[in-house]
Amino acid sequence: MSESAPSQRAPDAMASWQKPLHGGLAWFSTVAPGLALAGLLAWAGAILARFAGETLLGFEKTPISAIMVTILLGLVVRNVAGLPTAYEAGLRFAVRRILRLGIALLGLGLSLLAVGQIGVSALPVVLGCIVCALILVTWLSRLVGLPPRLGSLIAVGTSICGASAIVATGPAIDAEEDEVSYAVACITLFGMAALLAYPYLAHWLFAGSAEQAGLFLGTAIHETSQVAGAGLMYQQYYDAPAALSVAATTKLVRNVCMGAVIPIIAVFHRRRNTSARSGQTGLLAWYQYVPLFVVAFVVLTVVRTLGDLGTAAFGVIARAAWQHLLADAKSLSIGCLTIAMAAVGLGTSVAQLKNLGCKPLLVGLAAALLVGGVSLTLIKLFAMVL
Repeated sequence: MSESAPSQRAPDAMASWQKPLHGGLAWFSTVAPGLALAGLLAWAGAILARFAGETLLGFEKTPISAIMVTILLGLVVRNVAGLPTAYEAGLRFAVRRILRLGIALLGLGLSLLAVGQIGVSALPVVLGCIVCALILVTWLSRLVGLPPRLGSLIAVGTSICGASAIVATGPAIDAEEDEVSYAVACITLFGMAALLAYPYLAHWLFAGSAEQAGLFLGTAIHETSQVAGAGLMYQQYYDAPAALSVAATTKLVRNVCMGAVIPIIAVFHRRRNTSARSGQTGLLAWYQYVPLFVVAFVVLTVVRTLGDLGTAAFGVIARAAWQHLLADAKSLSIGCLTIAMAAVGLGTSVAQLKNLGCKPLLVGLAAALLVGGVSLTLIKLFAMVL
């Protein structure tokens, strides 16, 4: 007679101090597969990019972006091999949490003065892109006969911050689940295309100016993750860290604009849709208007600014140790962003786009081109004026 396996203890039978540990292990078991796969692809992308550029092509430093290779590997795995559902929770965690941690840590690479300078110079371009996208994309949606709510979701996703803005706006305008899904699919498709193409285009359009290229990437690409990936690609290709800093800061300025845009859209929707259920205000929690990772980014820029004062950081940390800490934070930030990019590739299903139909795709393409064109025009205009 074989020994039976030891029985698992039910959570109710555990001591109070054991329950958090048990819950933590249970949570880790759900996210571990996806995180491990994203980490593996991030590592493989770096190895393949170095091998192709240095060993096969003979360059001293590979011209092939590890970020691009990582994303492409994720796309291949998802759409060729297929991805079991066991990986989904970890991939969502990478895109939502690890990405935001990486962006927040970028704040340690910028002083408060630098963030203020970037934000002030970016604000006119950001506002111009938002206003043009909201007005023209909404008009185009009506022209081709898209449902008003779907057109509004594509407009807000294009103008502000992609899927996050769409998901936040959906409840405020009583959008149906399939309308939210269609809008997110449009934003994902054209944002991914921009992520892969715009770093090269920006370098050509702005004659190698990393600051202007970063401003373009931060205003012309939809998703926060896609902007971060494009900034990393530009940095890796052209050895220009300023592009990533400017792109990330510009994108955060766009994200903050959610606090004004979503209530305005909700008000217009309520006025247009008189059949809305009573008692619905369309209001969201404050942290949905100003995401917490934006607050963390600003806080860490303040930490960096204070730490750079005096002969020792905060009066106790030696200057060399402080610089070493900042370098480690930068490496951790890039590592987080790279893993998140692998998760973006792994989470993009081409098959889901087949159900969209022509009209949403047409509006999504027009919206992406419109925002890119407005961004380019405004950056060139302000460069001439200043």
